[in-house]
Amino acid sequence: MSTQKNNKRALIMMILVFVLPVLLAYMALQFDWFNKAATNRGELLQPVIEAATVLDSSDTKWHLVYVLPNVCDQACENAIYSIEQIYTATGKESDRVSMLFLQTENSASAAIAKVNEKNGTYLLQQSQENVNDVFKSTDINAIFISDTLHNVVLRYPVTANKDDAIMDSRNILADLKKLLKLSRIG
Repeated sequence: MSTQKNNKRALIMMILVFVLPVLLAYMALQFDWFNKAATNRGELLQPVIEAATVLDSSDTKWHLVYVLPNVCDQACENAIYSIEQIYTATGKESDRVSMLFLQTENSASAAIAKVNEKNGTYLLQQSQENVNDVFKSTDINAIFISDTLHNVVLRYPVTANKDDAIMDSRNILADLKKLLKLSRIG
């Protein structure tokens, strides 16, 4: 009788060992008991912004995109500097990335002059109306990452504090390197 009782106990223990972890994992997913893994450091845009109308459609690179504002304050200067540093830090992958600045009729001439001083930048002239139509669902005072199909996928707010801008640049670079590593195109 005791061997039959031990066999039942062993069977119950085996079921618990294999079924309990699966049941707990299922409940954890259903009831959001933990933060789901998100490794991107920027704001993932859902849905992505289709920006082919304002980006150069012949260019099949990843883009660091910044819309030049009406007034180029410290945050604007930090954004221009950050984009240049990120591009330089991509190293051997820099041929897959471009620094793209969107200039509207309202863009500050000081910002345009700063961008023109930089090597390897693309300055695209667009109407304010086109830019507003494309970025209508998000604040354009940010640095964006656009994929090779001209979909804006990540957003990083710009900041006036130089130290914060440097930390944000590191986050952008980390996300960009991850995208370049995972991407087979561009």
